Amino acid sequence: MKKFLSIGIIIAIIVFIAYLLFVYNVTFSEGYRSGELIKISKRGMVFKTWEGRLSQGVSEEQQFNFSVESKDKEVLEKLKNLQGSRVKLTYIERYGTFFWMGDTNHYVKKVEKVEDID
Repeated sequence: MKKFLSIGIIIAIIVFIAYLLFVYNVTFSEGYRSGELIKISKRGMVFKTWEGRLSQGVSEEQQFNFSVESKDKEVLEKLKNLQGSRVKLTYIERYGTFFWMGDTNHYVKKVEKVEDID
């Protein structure tokens, strides 16, 4: 009985680790979004995550919420400096997220400033 229980626990741990690796490393999609960068903020009580919002139009429905991993320092600095400007974001979408990484499944990996349209 102990052997069966030990094997069951080991299998459960392996499945859990495989799930974590899958969610973190496998992307569901990748793409680009353009619009006005409305906000970038560090949020959370215990785990601080970087969250942002991109406006792609007038209504609330045309806003794109995204997260930025703390290790992407260059992306964070560009977003902080370009707040209020038109930008093009390159992002990946993961199957899931972890509470210590961000609120959304969309993670920005590159930021470019776009010339304003007058």
